[in-house]
Amino acid sequence: MKWSRRLGRLKYPLAKREVNLVGAGAHIPAPLYQRWFKDLNNTDPNLRVDYQTVGSGAGIERFTQELVHFSASDVAMKDQEIAKVSRGVIMLPMTAHSIVLAYNVPGVSDLKLSRQAYIDIFLGKITKWNDPKIIKINPDVNLPDIPIIVAHRSDTSLTTKFFTQHLSAISSEWKQKVGERKKVQWPTGIGGAKCDGVTALIRQNEGAIGYIEFGFTKIAKLDTVTLENKSGNYVKASLDSAQATLAAVPLPSNLRVFITDPEGTNSYPIVRYTWMLIYGKYDNVARATGIKKMIEYCLNEGQKVSADLGYIPLPDNVRQKVAETADKISPNYNIKLQ
Repeated sequence: MKWSRRLGRLKYPLAKREVNLVGAGAHIPAPLYQRWFKDLNNTDPNLRVDYQTVGSGAGIERFTQELVHFSASDVAMKDQEIAKVSRGVIMLPMTAHSIVLAYNVPGVSDLKLSRQAYIDIFLGKITKWNDPKIIKINPDVNLPDIPIIVAHRSDTSLTTKFFTQHLSAISSEWKQKVGERKKVQWPTGIGGAKCDGVTALIRQNEGAIGYIEFGFTKIAKLDTVTLENKSGNYVKASLDSAQATLAAVPLPSNLRVFITDPEGTNSYPIVRYTWMLIYGKYDNVARATGIKKMIEYCLNEGQKVSADLGYIPLPDNVRQKVAETADKISPNYNIKLQ
């Protein structure tokens, strides 16, 4: 089957007998995956996919031990991890998500921050909203003379790792003083557990600003900062600007790429892929066929509902590369899908 000719057209035969697939892994894409797999089962009652939300690390561990048929991770597997999987590993970026700076400043609904400004806020060097560095970027905004309260994650978090990777990529001072980890020693601010904890802190404290997943802003109805990107343009977080980021970042042959400071005039600066982890070989033809059907559904019909849940639909050039890579999945003999 040539996937390149089928993108946008879901035309595979229904399974002739029931196939059950079990996957486990990342938290961030879990709501989207569960929606996809529910819709897929409605389309093909003989193909059932059970996705267990256990976290990226636990998902990779189960995948390595061959306790699941596929896994999912918000971090691409390392070469050392891949080497432990005798059946081979195919990593497929299936969706993406943005991290935004949400804020609560009375009377301010349209705020811009330069790269240096938001670095200095999180370093604790800019402490009031009417700081001259912020006023300079927002000359037409009436910024109040109130303290800035930085809200950050208090727990171990991949969102923190992704955000601090970006800060480290754009600031040598941040990289030296704080660094990039799942949990860091914040120079300033107050901590909350998980994205909903940080969201609550922002809503409850006037003057607060914090980093959260883009999807949470829809639920919480929080304002988000328009950020300066690498090209010097100010870009608002949106589905279009995140897709522009993905389209501007070339995917290598192994589809493993880390977007820390993307190129592109219209690119939003903090966007991350999340991957499905698939075995290179399956010994069961029905299961291999089921895996390919699942992937094809996610690349086509699945992308149409991604935005509804706050995830980034893959641009066509990325879908094309993912589809071509997925065609390499093998049960050690040809699988013919009509």
